Amino acid sequence: MARLLVAVNAAAGGGRGAAIGARATAALRDAGHQVRQVQPKDGRAMESVLRDAAAGNATDAVVVIGGDGTLHCAVNALARTRVAIGIIATGTGNDVARCLGLPRGDPDAAIAHLVRALATEPMTVREIDAVRVSTGRWFVGMLSAGFDAAVNERANRMTRLSGTPRYIAAVLLELARLHSRRYRVTIDRDTRHVDAVLVTVGNTASIGGGMRLAPDAVVDDGLLDVLIATPLSRVELLRIFPRVFRGTHVNDEHVTIERGRVITIDVDDRGPIPMTYADGERFGPLPVTLEVVPGALRVLG
Repeated sequence: MARLLVAVNAAAGGGRGAAIGARATAALRDAGHQVRQVQPKDGRAMESVLRDAAAGNATDAVVVIGGDGTLHCAVNALARTRVAIGIIATGTGNDVARCLGLPRGDPDAAIAHLVRALATEPMTVREIDAVRVSTGRWFVGMLSAGFDAAVNERANRMTRLSGTPRYIAAVLLELARLHSRRYRVTIDRDTRHVDAVLVTVGNTASIGGGMRLAPDAVVDDGLLDVLIATPLSRVELLRIFPRVFRGTHVNDEHVTIERGRVITIDVDDRGPIPMTYADGERFGPLPVTLEVVPGALRVLG
């Protein structure tokens, strides 16, 4: 029997989060586990509840019901603890679940997957990497620091669309403001100064509901994939953009990917300080230093 905390984002799944949480709680109790359910009012409250659960040493695993943003709260509360994370992906992007091969958009399949993972002795857990940021925060998916961050900010303000269509619309709307910046990027002490429109660091392969910006990123290899796109026109970006869904954009002459363990990103020019996004959440301005921490998270299944 495992001691479980089911943490519900009620707004997830088009407002079906609470109902999905009730189904998950019932199924896990029927499987013989000790289950407590919480429904925090916002991300800050979610983190606080999960941090308390880990500190109290009375929880074996937290089951998170929501999207990548809700999972982001769990990552910041549970990184480098022994508490495992179960994922019932019911958000708009679900990119972390996609990269882990977990069910997406099918709560009943995700619940069944967790029941099976908890049925083994010991429970089935995969250790994956997380990324520690100089701000004190963590993320598990991707950090954006260029045009992709502007797209993320635009997408977060859009309410009529969800999932991949929302990100595609945000890309098209942000095209008018496409411009390059002078970045200073350090990868494991090797510094380069580059003009770029996009700088993305991936621990996982995709963003925006399946856009494979870093198609070869692996979540447990102890490395980060750093994608840099040098200046290109709006027409050139539109030509490359459809290839992002297959990951073949990396063959374009404007795109390079390098790997490293510690990455620092800053700007050399005098424009406005770029904002960064990670796991789809507003993260803070440059500069940032990112360090991959192997095995920092334990994921059920």
